[in-house]
Amino acid sequence: MSQSFRQPEILELARQQGKVTVEGLAAHFGVTVQTIRRDLAELADSGRLERVHGGAILPSGVSNIGYEDRRNLNREAKAAIAEACAKAIPENASVFLNIGTSTEAVARALLHHRNLMAVTNNMNVANILAANPDCQVIVAGGALRRTDGGLVGTLTMRTIEQFRFDFAVIGCSALDEDGDLLDFDIQEVGVSQTIIQQARKTFLVSDHSKFLRGAPVRIASLSEIDTFFTDRPLSPALSTRCREWGTKTVICGG
Repeated sequence: MSQSFRQPEILELARQQGKVTVEGLAAHFGVTVQTIRRDLAELADSGRLERVHGGAILPSGVSNIGYEDRRNLNREAKAAIAEACAKAIPENASVFLNIGTSTEAVARALLHHRNLMAVTNNMNVANILAANPDCQVIVAGGALRRTDGGLVGTLTMRTIEQFRFDFAVIGCSALDEDGDLLDFDIQEVGVSQTIIQQARKTFLVSDHSKFLRGAPVRIASLSEIDTFFTDRPLSPALSTRCREWGTKTVICGG
C-alpha cells in the first residue's frame, strides 16, 4: 500500500484508538517499522499527529477535535463505562449530566431507571432521556454551543446553583499525569466546576484516550472526584494518588 493510502488510514486509526504504535501499524499494513516511522514523522511535521514513545497520538492543542469524531472514538469502551456508571446511580435519585459524548452514553444507559430527575446542560442528553417516561428532564439555560449541543455561560452556572444533586456525571477533554482534569473551553470549565460544587457525589467518565491528550484549562483534580470510571488502568503513580485521595477507580471492560 502506498504512503498516500496509508496515512489517511493511520489518522483514522488514531481517531478511533487515541494512540497508534509503530509495531502495530507495521503489522497492520505489512510494512517495515522504518516505513511507519517515516509516515508518522511526516504526519507529525504536518501537525496531524504528535509523536510519543513507540508511536503517535492525536495532537494536543487549544481546540478540541470534532464532536462527531469524538462520538465515534472508542465507542465500545464508552458504552462499557456508561453501563458501570449507570449501575452506580440508584433509582429515585437526582443526577446532573454535563457536555460530552461519554455523558451521552451514560444517558442511554439510564433509559430504564425509574423516578429519576436529570438536569443537564447538554441538549443531546436531554433528547436521549426524553425517551424515559420515568425521568424528569430539566435543561439548564445558557448560550447554545452549536458544535455539540452544549449550554454554557453565566446563566448556566446560575441555574445549576439552584440545585443540590445526589450525583453528577462529568467528562473531560484530557487528564494529566498529576490527576488534573482539563478542557478547552473556559466557559465550559466554569460550568463543570459549579456542577462539582453542587453535587453530593461526582463521577468522572473518561476513556483512556484522554490520558494521551492535553488541554489548556484546568477543571479540577481527581481528588475532588468520588469515582472515576475508565477502561484502562491508571499509571502506578496516579493510582497511588487516587488511593491517598480516596478516589475510587472502576476499570470497565471495553
